[in-house]
Amino acid sequence: MAETNTSSMMIEAEKKDLLNLLGKTQNIVEKRNTMPVLVNVLLEAKDGVLKVFATDLEVSLTDQIPTLKEKAGKVAVSAKSLFEIIKELDDGPVTLTKRDNNWLEIKQRKSVFNLVGIAAEEYPVFPSYATKDFMTISSGVFADMIEKTIYSVSNDETRYHLNGVFFERVQKDSKTSFRMVATDGFRLSIVDREMQLSKEQSQSAFPATGVIIPRKGLFEIRKMLETIEGDFDLAVEGSQLVVRRGSTVLMVRLIEGKFPSYQQFIPQSVPNRVQVPREILLSSLKRVSLLSNQKYKGVTLALTGGRMEITSNNPELGDAKEEIEVNYKGGDLKIGFNARYMLDVLNSFDDEGVDLHLNDQLSPGLMRPQNDQSYTCVVMPLRI
Repeated sequence: MAETNTSSMMIEAEKKDLLNLLGKTQNIVEKRNTMPVLVNVLLEAKDGVLKVFATDLEVSLTDQIPTLKEKAGKVAVSAKSLFEIIKELDDGPVTLTKRDNNWLEIKQRKSVFNLVGIAAEEYPVFPSYATKDFMTISSGVFADMIEKTIYSVSNDETRYHLNGVFFERVQKDSKTSFRMVATDGFRLSIVDREMQLSKEQSQSAFPATGVIIPRKGLFEIRKMLETIEGDFDLAVEGSQLVVRRGSTVLMVRLIEGKFPSYQQFIPQSVPNRVQVPREILLSSLKRVSLLSNQKYKGVTLALTGGRMEITSNNPELGDAKEEIEVNYKGGDLKIGFNARYMLDVLNSFDDEGVDLHLNDQLSPGLMRPQNDQSYTCVVMPLRI
């Protein structure tokens, strides 16, 4: 039976379980010293399990593993140091014991480490949730939606409402879709995916106005989803997104603010359609952009008949030119783009073919996978 003497917390657990548990916390703990306490994780032994808590006050994670033996108690220690020590130990059981002054002893056979810790009471109040309104969502679909939008998120901290992906529910006829949108003002990505929700879930409390999920939260959700197959649970409670799978719970503080009216950035009439194989365009852009302006990565696309000429020019480096065959029947057209933006889009496509919709050299271009009309990328042109 577990003891409740907090001064003598002790657990014994398998190395592989500890390593897996602590590995999940490594990107979450705060590396900048805004609040030094946040480089720590809180460990709590209780009722046959070891729970870990990690937070940077924006993204919080809690998870647990079974223990082989344990005395109840809590302590907070450096997430990185503990992870690095456990990683170097041999396979098999490891014993963690809280000593005087909140030191943590890590022991395995003849190896003994003593790690400086802090009292559990000094650790920030950890977020929690009470909602039962969870939706069950396919992890593969959600991870793919993140992949198709996260590269367009703005890095400009002054436009904080663009520092995340807008996530909303879209009702079309009797079908429920979810949409993710991201923009940094120079490009925009928008993807819709249908979700099979039960009747109760379809009426659950997902905000009608949508939510903005911050970039770091999305990276952590994506990382979590990479390791699982099947479904996970998602809920919105107040200003918090809760993602749950098994014993792992991620809580992400949503960005408050209004996402721009993104529909107005998507051109409605784009008469010139170019069809081009994805791999050919991708490798050609990579090569030609090597000699483009280092900051703006500008390349020029010149279309004539069934040919596209891609050129770059940098007075300090030189110039490059490449020609590829495309399916294009419009008039002659010349337009400049940031090659890095186009490469980001192409890297997110699964299709072998790309549809490029262009108007003129001053209008945004549209990029879509040939077989997926529910995924659209808008890229602003560069002056040439």
